[in-house]
Amino acid sequence: MAERVLLTPSLTLPSRPSPTAKMATITGGAAVRIIPSATRATVSVSSSSRSFFSFSSSSNSVSSLNCLRLSPRISHLFLDQRRSEVRVSSGRFGTVSTPKAFASDPDQLKSAREDIKELLKTKFCHPLLIRLGWHDAGTYNKNIEEFPQRGGANGSLRFEAELKHGANAGLVNALKLLQPIKDKYSGVTYADLFQLAGATAVEEAGGPKIPMKYGRVDVTGPEQCPEEGRLPDAGPPSPADHLRQVFYRMGLNDKEIVALSGAHTLGRSRPDRSGWGKPETKYTKDGPGAPGGQSWTAQWLKFDNSYFKDIKEKKDEDLLVLPTDAALFDDPSFKVYAEKYAEDQEAFFKDYAEAHAKLSNLGAKFDPPEGIVLDGSPNAVGEKFVAANYSSGKE
Repeated sequence: MAERVLLTPSLTLPSRPSPTAKMATITGGAAVRIIPSATRATVSVSSSSRSFFSFSSSSNSVSSLNCLRLSPRISHLFLDQRRSEVRVSSGRFGTVSTPKAFASDPDQLKSAREDIKELLKTKFCHPLLIRLGWHDAGTYNKNIEEFPQRGGANGSLRFEAELKHGANAGLVNALKLLQPIKDKYSGVTYADLFQLAGATAVEEAGGPKIPMKYGRVDVTGPEQCPEEGRLPDAGPPSPADHLRQVFYRMGLNDKEIVALSGAHTLGRSRPDRSGWGKPETKYTKDGPGAPGGQSWTAQWLKFDNSYFKDIKEKKDEDLLVLPTDAALFDDPSFKVYAEKYAEDQEAFFKDYAEAHAKLSNLGAKFDPPEGIVLDGSPNAVGEKFVAANYSSGKE
């Protein structure tokens, strides 16, 4: 069961004079109040859920959202901050116009990426940040054209309405880790921050460079969150069929399903939180971070193709194999790619990078429409999101 969040009091922010300005109504069930300073946050990044996207990691400190306290200073509420900032003065709200034109500021995105790298060095939260990005994007439905009803990478996972979904158990800890960075860089949307964190985590763990683009627009309220049940389960009755049902709905194919599964090379699962895995193994008893859980691989903070090798060999009982993991070598179509990735890490990295970037764009609304590319990589040229471009079915 997901941890609950401490909420801000109900308050309605007045509209700006400009007809184009966007202001948000923050209700008692809407806004997650996160501690605004990293020095005040004591967090646990050890979590796992019953979702297929369930990889977790841990730090030494343990806390729950229930211990968060409201600050008398209300800052960085969940607003579209491209054109306005909320100020608190004498108990009244005012707005300060800013000239920003796009959803996220490129310079702030680059600075936020450096802060995420520093966070990873101390919290070992690579798997948790990847899971956050995936769960925000993984609600996409290619059969729905309208934004944000189609789901996807739109920052909706910051609201309690979505955080409390069973598959998102523990992801509040990822939000607690990233909130100080969001407070520092108000010109970065939550949707971009979630995807930036996931891609950076892969790269910092030794994985491939992800051809990312940014400029994702945030949803503005919890009423725009997707309904529960769009994320894949780890142990369905027919694992291969279930994976196809969920990922085909997103517009992903068999190769992409298998490649994305390879991210389970990172992280571990804890039975007291997810129902899966052992309480402790020889690979997890000493951390890093809080000890315990069962990992898919021996070096569970290193991104490589060990996941496929270890599942294929099935010789170490201390390594986790979920029903959806085993399906990759049991299903004839999945097996072609799983065998290939077990033998060829370079091929895995190439296909994974492409699949991760595609997943991170699903459902997103970009401003500017072509997106923002940070590194000038020829493989990362932004393109306008067109739902019809994401075909379903096998290759």
